[in-house]
Amino acid sequence: MWLSIPFGVIIALTCFSGAMLVFEKEITEKINRDFYYVEQVATTPLPMDELVKKVSQTLPDSVRVTGVTLFADPNLAYQVNLSQPRRASIYIDQYNGEIKGRYERLPFFRTMFLLHRWLLDSMKPGGGIFWGKMIVGVSTLMFVIVLISGLVIWWPRTIKGLKNRLKITTNKGGHRFWFDLHVVGGFYALLLLLVMALTGLTWSFEWYNKAFYTVFGANTSTVSKGAPQPSSGRPNEAGRGEKPRTNVASWQIACEEIQRMRPDYKSITVSNGTANVTVDGWGNQRSSDSYSFSPKDGKITKVDNYAERPISSKLRGWIYSVHVGSFAGLFTRILWFIAALIGAILPITGYYLWIRKTVKKRNRTK
Repeated sequence: MWLSIPFGVIIALTCFSGAMLVFEKEITEKINRDFYYVEQVATTPLPMDELVKKVSQTLPDSVRVTGVTLFADPNLAYQVNLSQPRRASIYIDQYNGEIKGRYERLPFFRTMFLLHRWLLDSMKPGGGIFWGKMIVGVSTLMFVIVLISGLVIWWPRTIKGLKNRLKITTNKGGHRFWFDLHVVGGFYALLLLLVMALTGLTWSFEWYNKAFYTVFGANTSTVSKGAPQPSSGRPNEAGRGEKPRTNVASWQIACEEIQRMRPDYKSITVSNGTANVTVDGWGNQRSSDSYSFSPKDGKITKVDNYAERPISSKLRGWIYSVHVGSFAGLFTRILWFIAALIGAILPITGYYLWIRKTVKKRNRTK
């Protein structure tokens, strides 16, 4: 209780904003459908170098095209990745060359993301304590303790008592309803909330991050040496890199060869000498096979399969996929959404029960 009172507001905001981000991709594509989808599918896309040239003509001298992401779904527009700002990209109709526009995260989801990660705070240019990140991290750590201790308090002594604590009563007054919503709802969402909190802490504290990776047999010093993460091809995950110093025609040749080698691909992100290929399926949603090719003629020179990589290069993607509930498709994402909403309700119902109990105690004293 004494942890929930000071940290409850932060926990509620973190859980609510996390729930709002679960279906960002689908909502964004629905709202801006014309931005991400082509008007009409043709037989053959325009050459990649022609598309890159069209985009380059609209860019300032300080910005360069770093790669292109194409998709197995012919209705999805190509994503042309830029050198700056971070994760910038432009979408273009690959059949007629129409530039659809630069990707921008919807203001609502941008606010939810900043609230979820840093309480709308930002890292100071000169260093110092990142207060927003610190407060979210400490609150999440306290949330773990609250959940575990809550389970201990909740656990009934008899089987009959267990049955009574597995349902929410709606016909015995408002107080009983809010009590059951807090106690029973918290029990059903407990495991998922613990998973979200324990994985989320890897972004809050360096010491926790190292310990987490160590538990799973990975060394954090080698994590960054894994294959580069590809763009998922949808909002807020565009690729980035250095200015390409080769002809884009080699990108086209490499893509065509990869398409023949991997007909089951979901997306291909190609840049100067490298390409990342994602496929549909459950598991790590940031997994990809990496290909190297000659910048001169686009000939494939090396294949780095995701399945053959060490755990250190897989764990980061797995942590993210488990944290957001995307590892088993729509079903787990719905479960994560519901659990996160319950996590936001728990402090509210807890405050209600605490205030009501405090008021009744004062009245009895008087």
